[in-house]
Amino acid sequence: MRIFGAILLAGIGLGGLGSGAAAQDNASFQSYLATVRSKALREGVSDRTLNSVLPSLTVNPRVIELDRDQPGSSSPNAPISNFAPYRARHVDAARIGRGRSAYRGNLNTLRAVEQRYGVPGSILVAIWGHETNYGGYTGDFDLPRSLATLAFEGRRRPLFEGEFIALLKIIDRGVPRDRLKGSWAGAMGYPQFLPSVYLRLAVDGDGDGDANIWANEADALASIGNYLSNAGWRRGQPWGVAVNVPAGLARAPLETRTVSPRCPRVFDRHSQWRTIAEWRALGVTPQGGALPADNVQATLLEPDGQGRTAFLLTSNYRVILDYNCSNFYALSVGLLADEVSR
Repeated sequence: MRIFGAILLAGIGLGGLGSGAAAQDNASFQSYLATVRSKALREGVSDRTLNSVLPSLTVNPRVIELDRDQPGSSSPNAPISNFAPYRARHVDAARIGRGRSAYRGNLNTLRAVEQRYGVPGSILVAIWGHETNYGGYTGDFDLPRSLATLAFEGRRRPLFEGEFIALLKIIDRGVPRDRLKGSWAGAMGYPQFLPSVYLRLAVDGDGDGDANIWANEADALASIGNYLSNAGWRRGQPWGVAVNVPAGLARAPLETRTVSPRCPRVFDRHSQWRTIAEWRALGVTPQGGALPADNVQATLLEPDGQGRTAFLLTSNYRVILDYNCSNFYALSVGLLADEVSR
């Protein structure tokens, strides 16, 4: 659940300032927290939680620095790099090997999640592997402090203030404060859910009454399954398949005419939808294995350009994009899942 698109801003008086400026900054921060308190109370957060959390918070300059260092939106005319180098780094032998071990070690859980949500266990493991290296690193930032800092800075206040209040609601539910560690931008646990996503979609995967996505593999995998199911995963349909495209394929008539309101550069690279039968009639052939059923709708993506490996992508690929809107990420999840399940 990554958050992109920061811009460089002039300093707002955090870090490297004299004691007077720092004190003024802290006063502004405390004043801001008072407004958040009022909003949180209106949304049902208890006085007990607010009295426990808010007085302990201070601005974290490192979080603001990291936010400002995020890459800005690419120019519409900026070149897009090839997928092959990214694939080599993210679908490598080590990640595949750990994925297969994680798959085997959680087989009963994965079967239960697939039965419940329709999402293959290999896809769940692949997302877990990409997000946190199978739980190897989930972030060590104190989330209340990070989110309060980002909300206070104000550049994306509606987003981060909402996530901060969602985190307070999680604490109100009884989740221990010391469990709430994660990325500097608020993503947490094995699935890297934002707090609002946790409130909507985290589930108890092992029946102990706790949706512990921070340390419980069954809960994390079930929660990923619930997320993907909620986003529209179609049971029994593959994410996509690697294909060869004939050299003479006329691509102009296949170009998409739809402009996506979300991640337009990602979706602009996809062709129009066609049935598998139509793609077969155009001479598109699978690279080993088989194509999905003839009536399945798919789009064509050639991430490394013409003459290289291409992919026919189903609506389930779009569901993976809902998790992280990047073609390279979604392709790598699908390819890693294929390797994990071999």
